[in-house]
Amino acid sequence: MPGLNITDINGVLLELDKIIAQCEKEGSRQAYFAVLYRQMTDAIRSGISGNIFENASRMEKLDVIFAKRYIDAWHCYRNENPCSLSWQTAFDACEKNNLTVVQHLVLGINTHINLDLSIAAAETAPGQDIFKMRADYDRINDIIANAANNLQIRLEKIWWPMKLLMRISNNRHKAVINFSILKARQTAWASAAAMALTEGPAEKNYIAGLDNTVVALANGIINPGTWAGFVLKIVHWAEERDVRKIISLLK
Repeated sequence: MPGLNITDINGVLLELDKIIAQCEKEGSRQAYFAVLYRQMTDAIRSGISGNIFENASRMEKLDVIFAKRYIDAWHCYRNENPCSLSWQTAFDACEKNNLTVVQHLVLGINTHINLDLSIAAAETAPGQDIFKMRADYDRINDIIANAANNLQIRLEKIWWPMKLLMRISNNRHKAVINFSILKARQTAWASAAAMALTEGPAEKNYIAGLDNTVVALANGIINPGTWAGFVLKIVHWAEERDVRKIISLLK
């Protein structure tokens, strides 16, 4: 339910566990991104406890604000209350049975990073303070890279030809998820810096425009064009079909 009193990263993980358990019980594809996000959040928690950040308390604050945007959106969608157009599009896509697991993951990444992270970062460090957070913001990229590589191993179990494809292509496909996340984070930083220096109606207009841009990107992920669509159909044909089994394999 929106407005949940989440105060630290452990509370975030608890709420994500609840979402995953509910989606797994229902056999909902909404669990795919939730599982990925849970893994990334746990990796960030380890980074905070390992003192890799210049300002650990600020990074935990960012993580909580960031996560609450996703958790609140999920509850709003489930209760048929308004949420951002971006999350509406991503959650609606989970009802489609013709998209690959990677498409579902990238749809979540697109919305949560390109929209939510920008807003959360600007809220965490408004004004000129946003630039003081840049070094810690960039440190998360290394954490994400490691978590994405671990996810790649799980994806090979869902789509069996992937391991062979990686060998043939000299691992060029290994960083599909990692590349998507890192590119989105670069874009999100630029948006966060712009929002941190903007106030009032201008900020609201910027967020509304950003939401529409993210929806356009989501539509491109859902309908990627003739050639990419053909390749994705082949991937989908070879993928595991059981949603609950996929959720289990992603964990």
